[in-house]
Amino acid sequence: MLVDQHAAHERLVYERLKAALARDGVKRQTLLLPDVVELDEPSCDRLEAAAAKLAQLGLVVERFGRQAMLVRETPALLGTVDARALLHDLADDIAEHGDALLLTERLHAVCSSMACHGSVRAGRALSTLEMNALLREMEATPNSSQCNHGRPTLVHLARADIERLFGRR
Repeated sequence: MLVDQHAAHERLVYERLKAALARDGVKRQTLLLPDVVELDEPSCDRLEAAAAKLAQLGLVVERFGRQAMLVRETPALLGTVDARALLHDLADDIAEHGDALLLTERLHAVCSSMACHGSVRAGRALSTLEMNALLREMEATPNSSQCNHGRPTLVHLARADIERLFGRR
């Protein structure tokens, strides 16, 4: 069994971050001055109807007249947010899919990026204890056979495969 330690650890960290989001919710960043975002009335209607779902994802919005939304809080994971672009995209996403998929995808993309940068680097020599801990956690984690980018985290080589590599079969 060959394991790409970076890819494997990245998947494990990503799954932990997603679990923390699901368990503890999304941490919010309260804006000092709320953003006023002008939209057409149907877009405002869609966002207003989805406000409770958006709040669960860390985006607190409220209606501000017929053609505007007030953004009070944003998901902290997203860092600095272009509220205008985000609300336009979300309104389009809700119109197309009936849900706030885009925001969830953005949050998961941030989790993926954080996992990548916070994971064991390829080529770093792990101790036997660290290797065993990585393998045990992989056994207990769903989707651990692929990293967040879809690459395999491990490859199983049978004895015959190894012999073939060395021209023995």
